[in-house]
Amino acid sequence: MEIEAKIQTIKEWLGTGSINIFGLPMSGKDTQGVKLAELLGAKFLSSGMIIRAMETETRQNLSGDGNLIPTNIFYEWVLPYFERPDLFKYPLILSSIGRWSGEEDQVMSVAAGAGHEIKAAIILNISEADVEDRFNESKVLDDRGERTDDKDLETFHNRLHEFRTKTLPVLQHYKSLGLLIEINGDQTREAVFNELVEKLYAKASRSLA
Repeated sequence: MEIEAKIQTIKEWLGTGSINIFGLPMSGKDTQGVKLAELLGAKFLSSGMIIRAMETETRQNLSGDGNLIPTNIFYEWVLPYFERPDLFKYPLILSSIGRWSGEEDQVMSVAAGAGHEIKAAIILNISEADVEDRFNESKVLDDRGERTDDKDLETFHNRLHEFRTKTLPVLQHYKSLGLLIEINGDQTREAVFNELVEKLYAKASRSLA
């Protein structure tokens, strides 16, 4: 079956729901999320992008040391996006919305209440050693822009620690609900995307059967 037909099946299953993509820093979740959103006619929301924009607006630096922002501020800054009128008729592709264990229930509740029920969570599996290699390559290429949370290796290691201790339990929760889809993130971008589409198509087909 052609990818266009599989995408159409995924769109039918997803409706105005959401897919939440997780992964270590440098795992490619924004790259894959943007591409998926384009093909599905969805809107892309990245917690990192929202937080960095709000930090600039409020002249705060809460994530610059690589740590996750406090949950109460995450709720205040990020969750209102689900209820934006301009997103009402669209499905959403989310990049790590709710990364701190305990936030996932509130994220799912707010998303569902706004008509964007989370129908799948994706984890792009890749080792810490491999993402550190990607980080070092990005510093040489200087292709990440001026991001305080990417400023040095120590900060990057803090981000890895935050994922290991705070985000992995979130993924276990999604898994317990039957929502988690695991993807091999240590492939070419095209191969990662193809696996992502195949597994979403399989889930969509089972749900629509």
